[in-house]
Amino acid sequence: MAKLMCLLLVVLAIAVTTRAESCDKYREDIMRECLKYEKFPEEPKLDPSEACCAVWQKADIPCLCKLITKKIESVCSMEKVAYIVKFCNKPFAPGYKCGIFG
Repeated sequence: MAKLMCLLLVVLAIAVTTRAESCDKYREDIMRECLKYEKFPEEPKLDPSEACCAVWQKADIPCLCKLITKKIESVCSMEKVAYIVKFCNKPFAPGYKCGIFG
């Protein structure tokens, strides 16, 4: 039984590490493809590129939202981010908390 518990803990640790690594990859891809559409000032809101939308379509939004800090919000307009994800047909779910939204 103890061996089974250890095995389950190892599998869980690998899954958590893999998710964190993929979340970092999404963040890097979004910064590369979308940052120019997300930066302040709030206006104008520009339609994002197809490459930016493709990144958001693959992204794990709950994972990315956990990475939002005040420092990120000082560079990226969360209003623009919300506009982009909606434009790309992957809007935040009603009531979802992501940065200043929620």
